Amino acid sequence: MDEDSDLDIAESASSVGDSENDMAFDGAFSDKPQMKAYEVEFSVQSTNNLMRMQDKEIDQVSTILGLSNEDSATLLRYFRWNKEKLFERYMDLPEKILKDAGVSSQQQTNSKITVLAKDLPEQPFMCDICCDDDPEMETVCVACGHRFCRGCYEHYLRQKIREEGESRRIECPQDKCNVIVDEKTVEGLVDPQTNEKYRTLLNRTFVDDNDYLRWCPAPDCEYAIECHIPSTSLTSIVPTVQCQCNYKFCFGCGVADHQPAICAIVKKWLKKCEDDSETANWISAHTKECPRCQSTIEKNGGCNHMTCRKCRHEFCWVCMGPWSEHGTSWYNCNRYDEKSSADARESQTQSRVSLERYLHYYNRYANHEQSARLDQDLYLKTEKKMEEMQKTSDLSWIEVQFLKKAVDVTVQCRMTLKWTYAFAFYLAKSNETAIFEDNQRDLEMATEHLSELLEKPLEREKIAQLRQNVLDKSVYVKQRREILLEDTAKGLLDGRWNFM
Repeated sequence: MDEDSDLDIAESASSVGDSENDMAFDGAFSDKPQMKAYEVEFSVQSTNNLMRMQDKEIDQVSTILGLSNEDSATLLRYFRWNKEKLFERYMDLPEKILKDAGVSSQQQTNSKITVLAKDLPEQPFMCDICCDDDPEMETVCVACGHRFCRGCYEHYLRQKIREEGESRRIECPQDKCNVIVDEKTVEGLVDPQTNEKYRTLLNRTFVDDNDYLRWCPAPDCEYAIECHIPSTSLTSIVPTVQCQCNYKFCFGCGVADHQPAICAIVKKWLKKCEDDSETANWISAHTKECPRCQSTIEKNGGCNHMTCRKCRHEFCWVCMGPWSEHGTSWYNCNRYDEKSSADARESQTQSRVSLERYLHYYNRYANHEQSARLDQDLYLKTEKKMEEMQKTSDLSWIEVQFLKKAVDVTVQCRMTLKWTYAFAFYLAKSNETAIFEDNQRDLEMATEHLSELLEKPLEREKIAQLRQNVLDKSVYVKQRREILLEDTAKGLLDGRWNFM
């Protein structure tokens, strides 16, 4: 990609909503809507843009502090590109900061990176790594003055970059010397392939060290996203962004788009789904512990007279009391209302209710996730339908795109619905939750209707009607999704939602 196109990417202020992939149904979305409550400002940065961003920061620090670009770059990387912290610390203790960062205050007697051994003032010269003392060999040193032969220096840099993946903090080869080998020296010594890897690593650390930059997590994608949303705002906003490759994800946590659930809820929900906590809930709901040895017992028959296989203790399954105290009641427990028995039953009931509540939300979450995956297969079927529609009607290839775009809407809504159930699971009941549940139900019903339309077989004489129905339903589904996301986003910003 050339520089001009890179600049276009960086300068196009973006906001993720449906404006990125508008259906463009007969001009229905021709004008870009204003920023919605659930959208955030962001920009996509290419590798060239990232390099320009670094150069701009380096030039600014160099101008203010009066240092070389190489030393300014070393300082910025030491402070992880936090200019404010750099300036504050440097103004207080400049010499100490330079030393800690690996910038030498010594002046080299020879400004050249490489010098022949015979031209050095100290004679004879011997490389401390390979012990070669050939007067015709090239030698290399950085600002600290520790000099080695070029072959050893190149091998050292190549090992650091290609094998260890180091870039920003490559120190002088001399033992216990923390002076950093600057970019200019590295690029002047290593081969083109190693230098390319070096630049890639520098770009990667620049993004990793910057709170307002994040790499797109899509496979093989080389773009980064710039979004100035502080981590402290993640309790009230879901910063969904969209890369140049069209992948949508949360800038806060890097997980695929999970609106309307905030990052903290997503983290808790995924952990709950992955660990064995629900297995424990099932055991609690369907089994009891022996009152004497606490072994877990599952009731496998209708009789309430239980005998523990481990300790042979006999007890009543209903009240958990000793069976010997039941007298002539035989298999009808008359101690059902005693406090100890009531507590035991209440504990089991609560466990069962908790499990049933979790399964209610999890099953719907998993169903929409599965449906979204199946809808991905629908793309292949849709392409065939589009080709068939072209052959059996007078519609052009552009005009039959409504089918594919409708599938896009369906998949997007499935993913939104999926996360509404994680959101609802942790949402504390209030007067506001009824509105959320109504919006959730309306979106769910509309999405199912659109999905049914897309899966209907083509009837030649009804193509025009099908097209109009799909267009109308797609617009309606998009509107229902926007209403749900807008309401939940405003609720987060206003502090309207309380979570358990």
